[in-house]
Amino acid sequence: MTKLAIIYHSGYGHTEKMAHHVKKGAASVDGVETLILKLEDGNEDFSAANDADAIIFGSPTYMGSVSAVMKNFMEKTSPLFAKRQWKDKLAGGFTLSHSLSGDKLNALMQINIFAMQHGMIWAGFDELNQSPDGEPGKEDVMNRMGAFLGLMGQTENAPADITPPSGDLLSAEYFGKRLAETAKRFKKA
Repeated sequence: MTKLAIIYHSGYGHTEKMAHHVKKGAASVDGVETLILKLEDGNEDFSAANDADAIIFGSPTYMGSVSAVMKNFMEKTSPLFAKRQWKDKLAGGFTLSHSLSGDKLNALMQINIFAMQHGMIWAGFDELNQSPDGEPGKEDVMNRMGAFLGLMGQTENAPADITPPSGDLLSAEYFGKRLAETAKRFKKA
């Protein structure tokens, strides 16, 4: 059985909604067990992820960076870093912000560098932006943000039951499935 963990922080429920859609996509792959770990303050016991073959990290983008809770979590993994506990695990990341750009790329880069420091193997988003010409960022299409380092989503200042839009949720499910299938291939090899 291939194990995939999703570790995320969500301040207002939007990142949590994306995390559950990532999980839905990953869980759709036969032979993959998914685990979802929500960070409240970054001090939670995350040792359950140590047995995972892949870990997907999710954080809102606040002020062009991962949230303070996610950053706290990252720093708390130093003992794992020193022991190379997550070396050669597959990794991926996702983030959301209110603005279309919101400097989400910087947050994904922080997650990417964190994973690289742990010796993980990064998998990005491989689908093209499917917005039709003249309609950039169309809300119901795959990868409407045009991101490749990881999954990006955009939210309105509205409750999580309204936003993010359907295209971002579809992208989240695809991303979870992609990483689950990739982890399964890695484990088999």
